[in-house]
Amino acid sequence: MSESCIAHSALGPLAGMARDGVEVYLGIPYATADRFAPPVAADGWDDVRDATAFGPIAPQKPGAHFQSPTLTVDEQCLSANVWTPGTTGARPVMVWIHGGSFRNGSGASPLYDGAALAARGDIVVITVNYRLGVLGFLGHPSLSTNGGPPANWGMLDLVEALRWVQRNATAFGGDPGDVTLAGESAGASAVSLLCTMPAADGLFHKAIAQSGSPLVASLSRAIALAERLVTTTGVADVLALRALPVERLLAAQYELESTAHDLGFIPAVDDVVIPNLPTLALAAGVAAGIPTLIGSNVDEFKLWAGEDPHSRDLDDARLRTRLEPNFPAAEIDGLIDTVRSARNRRGEPSGANEVYYAIESERLFRVPALHIADHQGTHAPTFVYLFGWGSPIMNGWLGSCHGLEIAFMFGNQGRGDIAEFTGAGPAADALAEEMMDAWIAFIHTGDPSTAALAWPTHDPATRPTMVFDRTSRLELAPRDEERSAVDTSLRQAETTSN
Repeated sequence: MSESCIAHSALGPLAGMARDGVEVYLGIPYATADRFAPPVAADGWDDVRDATAFGPIAPQKPGAHFQSPTLTVDEQCLSANVWTPGTTGARPVMVWIHGGSFRNGSGASPLYDGAALAARGDIVVITVNYRLGVLGFLGHPSLSTNGGPPANWGMLDLVEALRWVQRNATAFGGDPGDVTLAGESAGASAVSLLCTMPAADGLFHKAIAQSGSPLVASLSRAIALAERLVTTTGVADVLALRALPVERLLAAQYELESTAHDLGFIPAVDDVVIPNLPTLALAAGVAAGIPTLIGSNVDEFKLWAGEDPHSRDLDDARLRTRLEPNFPAAEIDGLIDTVRSARNRRGEPSGANEVYYAIESERLFRVPALHIADHQGTHAPTFVYLFGWGSPIMNGWLGSCHGLEIAFMFGNQGRGDIAEFTGAGPAADALAEEMMDAWIAFIHTGDPSTAALAWPTHDPATRPTMVFDRTSRLELAPRDEERSAVDTSLRQAETTSN
C-alpha cells in the first residue's frame, strides 16, 4: 500500500508516494522545448503537483522491451523521476540515462525502477527522458539561431536535466555536489559524450558507462541525412520540417533507417555542443578527475539475433562475408581461427554463428570500452567489469546479452516480466547484491570495491577486470585472445583506410 508524501522542489511542491522504503516522485517536468531548438527550463507552479505517474515519453516506434504500452507519447517529454530514502539529508545522487540507440526507450521502464537501489544504498536515484531519433538529433546549419547549436537537441536536454538536478537535489535529500551520471548502451554513450561537453562541465562528478562508448557522426553526415529527410518528406527545406506532423516525421525517419547501414539520427560533432571527437578529448584529459566505471557483457550481440535469423545458421564462408565490411580481408581467417580456438579451449560452442556473435560483441562493445578505459585511466580512477551471467531465454542460448546486467545493478532481477529475461532465485539474488553493493560503493566513494570484492583500478598492461557471474571474481585480462585479435584487426583496418 502506497502513502502520499510531499517534496518541495525549486519549481513547486510535489505529491509523490511512499513505497518499498522510499519516496517516489514521477513525471516531474524539468524543461520544455520547441522542435529542433535547445530546451528551456520548465516553469514553476504554486499548487501541489501530482507526481504519482510517469510523464509522456519521447515519440518513438512502439514495442521497446519492458516499456508499458499505456505510456503517453508527446514531443513535450522532458521529465524526471526520483526515488529517495527521504527528502532530508545530503545523499549521493545517481542520474540514469536510458538506452535505445538514441531512438527508443524512456526513464519509465521497470528495468530502471530505482526503489531497491535507493533503499539499499541510501542514495537518490533519478531517471530522465530526452528527445530521441530525428526529434533529438536532426542536425543542419539552418537550424542554428544566432550562433547557437545546429544539432544535438537530445544531448542539450540531458544538460538541462543535470542543471535541474543541481537546482533540485536538496529537495529530494540529495547532494548536488555528489552526482554520478550513469547509463547503458546509448545512455552509456551519452555519459561519455557529456564527459567531453563544455556545457556539462561541473554538473556531475563520477561516471558509469555500461555497454556503450561515445557514438557520434560528423556534422557533414548529419547534414546529408537531414537533406535526405527533406527529400523523403517532400518539404521545401530543413526548416519546413518543424511544421510537419510528428507522425509523418517519424515515418520518414523509419524509412531512412530501414535503408541505412548505421544508426541513423545520433549525436554529431557540431563544433558547438560536441566540439571534438570524444575519444580524442578523453585521451587529452578533458574528463580528468571524474572516476569512471565501465564495462560490457560477454554475449552483447546475441540480443539482436532474433532480428537477424540468418545469423544463427552461418557457415564460415558467410561468416567471412559478414566480417568483410569491418576487417581487412587478409586478417579475417586468422581472426576466425583465434576466436574459435579460444572458445574451444574454454569448452564453449565455436560454430560460425557463435564466432560471429563473439567478434561483434568485442568489436561493438568491449574493445571500444577498453579504449575509453585506457584513455580515462590516465586521468582518473577507472574500473572495468565484464558481465557473464546468462539469461535463461532460449534454454540459455541468449547468454549474457546486451542489457541483461541492468536489472541486476538496479536490484530488479526476477521481478514480474523481467524474470523471464534475468532468471530468478538465490543465485540471481546473490549476484544482484554483489553488483548493487559495488555500484553503491562507487556512487558513494568513486571506488567500487566492497568487503566481498576488492577491485583495483584499470591498468592497460594487466587489464584487471571484475567478472560478474555465478561466481564473481577479479581476473586479469579475461578472454584476452579474442579481444586482442579483434582490436588488432580493427587497428589494421583503420591503418589501411588511412
